[in-house]
Amino acid sequence: MPEINRSLLAPLKLGRAAELAGVSTDTVRRWCDDGRLVTQRTDGGQRLVDPVSLARLMAEAASADLPAGAAAQSARNRFVGIVTAVEVDRVAAKVEIQAGPHRVVSLMTSEAVEELGLRPGVLAVASVKATNVVVEVPT
Repeated sequence: MPEINRSLLAPLKLGRAAELAGVSTDTVRRWCDDGRLVTQRTDGGQRLVDPVSLARLMAEAASADLPAGAAAQSARNRFVGIVTAVEVDRVAAKVEIQAGPHRVVSLMTSEAVEELGLRPGVLAVASVKATNVVVEVPT
């Protein structure tokens, strides 16, 4: 059995844990205070987050309230997040979802937005289906 690199499991500073989870450091502090994350204190009193407990919490959040059948799809193509903006006109709509550190924008019909009940604050799953997407800025 290969030896585990213990540095990969080193406790995380609050800022790094927040960055990985795509939330603010205040949110991580609340999770620590609520007992949702395992923490330890340095000799200087700094709070450190156990990376295994962070991974468990993130996995739970990603699978919470998913629509039936959603888990059967490829995880790397799914972004679970919160709808942050919806712009609707007569035919088309633009929906923005914040999924951790990722902002996903979808263009869809206005009818689909209405049927799904999409509005800011709604939990949503964005499924990306593309074989190749390249975006560049000339230098």
